[in-house]
Amino acid sequence: MSETKITTERHGHVLLIGFNRPTKYNGFDPDMFMQLADAYGVLDADPELRCGLVFAHGPHFTAGLDLPQWGGLFSSGKWPDFAPHQRDPLGLVPEKRVSKPLVFSIQGICFTIGIELALAGDIRVCCGNARFGQIEVKRGIYACGGATVRMVQEFGWANAQRYLLTGDEFNAQEAHRIGLVQEIVLSEKPYERGLALAEKVAKQAPLGVYGSLKSSRLSLERDMQTAIARFMPDLVPVMKSEDVQEGVKSFIERREAQFKGR
Repeated sequence: MSETKITTERHGHVLLIGFNRPTKYNGFDPDMFMQLADAYGVLDADPELRCGLVFAHGPHFTAGLDLPQWGGLFSSGKWPDFAPHQRDPLGLVPEKRVSKPLVFSIQGICFTIGIELALAGDIRVCCGNARFGQIEVKRGIYACGGATVRMVQEFGWANAQRYLLTGDEFNAQEAHRIGLVQEIVLSEKPYERGLALAEKVAKQAPLGVYGSLKSSRLSLERDMQTAIARFMPDLVPVMKSEDVQEGVKSFIERREAQFKGR
């Protein structure tokens, strides 16, 4: 029986997704990566789940790739193929990318694939003692899970190269400065703040949230004009939803809306 390296738990409309190799500093081997793809597939497929919270069991988020386990796969020149029910944790395959928001809560060490997984997510918080490093160049390779692209997009060219080319570690304050995290939580575990953000996202109109996420991604993956051209056409089916009616009704009645995702 396979070891449970990724835990999942439903918390209302939020799926809690936990890295679960604490004795190995949550180092990722291929099996753990594919279990994460399974978890993302569950989030994407279930209409009752509206947001995911990715966190780690133990004191560290992840020490990164369990590199000896990946040599053969990297030598093959491609990432693993995904089953129909799975979603790509790194978001490198557009048609396999999870369509729902992901919030990341990071503590302790967050190296290599940990940063790349977080960059493939949408909102990120960390604790004050978090340590980050895109250290592949210190191991003879380079980051191949999205960092070379997404760091440039989110941090700017020079901030990205500062860490991609040196492999230097950086702390929570620097992560906040360059935009890797949006908040620093003054506790050892930022889980509670991450959950609060995920729950807040899950309370909003799901079709509106998914549409916003799709539009933002389109502007990065394609270009700004392509995203702009889809604003109004993609809004048409949303306007026919029950949630739009509920949104207007709650505004008139001055109460919090109760959205159903349809």
